[in-house]
Amino acid sequence: MKISIELVVLGLVSLPGAIAWGQLGHYTTAYLASYFVANSTEAYLKDLLGKNDDDYLAGISTWADDFAHRDEGEYTGGWHYIDAHDDPESEDCNVDYKRDCKETGCVISALVNMTELALNSQTSEEDREFAVKMLVHFVGDLHQPLHNEDIAQGGTQLSVKWEGGQSKLHKVWDTLIPEKFTEHLHSRQNRRALEWAQELAGEISNGKFAAEKDSWLKNFDPSDSFKTVMTWSNEANDFVCDNVFIDNYEPSQIKGKELSKKDYYDQASSLVEKQIARAGYRMAAWLDEIARNNWHGQDNSEL
Repeated sequence: MKISIELVVLGLVSLPGAIAWGQLGHYTTAYLASYFVANSTEAYLKDLLGKNDDDYLAGISTWADDFAHRDEGEYTGGWHYIDAHDDPESEDCNVDYKRDCKETGCVISALVNMTELALNSQTSEEDREFAVKMLVHFVGDLHQPLHNEDIAQGGTQLSVKWEGGQSKLHKVWDTLIPEKFTEHLHSRQNRRALEWAQELAGEISNGKFAAEKDSWLKNFDPSDSFKTVMTWSNEANDFVCDNVFIDNYEPSQIKGKELSKKDYYDQASSLVEKQIARAGYRMAAWLDEIARNNWHGQDNSEL
């Protein structure tokens, strides 16, 4: 499908806050997913979510963050990440579910449980809507490397510099790298995510990611969501060793360093771009599987 910039921008004006990954990344992955899902999936999700605009996924992509900050949603706060107790200092990055997922849950268990809920056509429509809102957000979270790492609480306790100012390592990856990488796009926050998604959709369809996009779904197994999510989590966690804590920026060395310099920023921003692209493309496949099990309208043969 083609996404209309004008219609979507009008729909997003009322969305709260500044865009980050966080929001820039989540909006972008959701727009990408809405570009690649089957028409039947789009019809099913618009009906389930009660949204008929082109931003039907982007508009709910940060709902899980908002919900976690409410009293009734506080129990979901730990579902956005998994604290991998590995050793990036020694180049030993890995995720172990039994070791790393808390009893109260993590992004791995959340994705598995929400997938089961969304796939179950016998559950209430309200529960399936809740599950889809969570899934759209958590697929994005899973692809941020530091959402799969415990060191310094996922980098939230590591002070670094960015363009001369003080920041935290997690914020650099969550927010500042995506914002800097997309500075060439429209300056209005609400439009930037859509334009970035359209750029990435082109790169996935017939650009620099076209040759590798099929490999992004190589380990996608709809019958085993746990195996799929663990594979993607370990993939993202590997980047903690390979791209977050690179040479001369190891955990014991990175404190206080300027991360907007070319040597660090270039490789980091390249990975961020690819992870956003992967997340959106994989989200589409995930949502197609959910719709295949629930949608009983026309065009079912597409799925």
